[in-house]
Parts: sequence; structure tokens; C-alpha cells
Amino acid sequence: MNKKIFYFIFTCLLFFSFLGLFSSSCFALGDPQIVSKINSAFESIEKWLLKIATPAAAVAVGSGIFMKKFSFGDEEKIRTGNKLIKGSLFSYAFILAIDLILSAIKSLIS
Repeated sequence: MNKKIFYFIFTCLLFFSFLGLFSSSCFALGDPQIVSKINSAFESIEKWLLKIATPAAAVAVGSGIFMKKFSFGDEEKIRTGNKLIKGSLFSYAFILAIDLILSAIKSLIS
């Protein structure tokens, strides 16, 4: 008997939460103040990440180059240097591609 009551209450709460989610009062004409603050916060975080990604990629590539240069013939250090260079360049390209995609989506929405 208790399981039936629990399931009934759970489905009622789920139904009313979806009803409140899709009601017309949720679709306002403008963004609420909290949404605009969150959007501006995400934009500032994105700019900060792009500013930090360039020097981080440069340091990683430089470390890989120095690792290869001063390996003195050790194959493991040469492979590790190559992996470091490839990984950092791939990561930096991925960050730039994400920024490009987000900019394209933002221009399509506006």
C-alpha cells in the first residue's frame, strides 16, 4: 500500500513540475536578470580561458621541444616530447574550434 501512495505522489509531483516548466509564464519576452548575469559570467570565463590557453600551449610546445632537444638519444624522451607537442597543439586547436562554433551559434541566435 505504501508503494502505491509513493508512486502516486511521485508521478503527481513529476507531472506538476513539467506543467510548471512548460507553462506560458516561463516564456517571458526578455531574459530575466539572473540569466543575463549568468550569460555575462560565461562570456567573461570564455574570454579568460582563451587568454590563458595561448601561453599554456606555447609553454607546452616549448617543453616538448626542449624535451626532444635534450633527450640525448633516449627514445622514450623523444616519444614523450612528440606526444606533448601533438597533444598541446590538438588541445589549443580544439579550444579555438569551440570558440568559433560558439560564436557562430551566437550570431545565428541574435
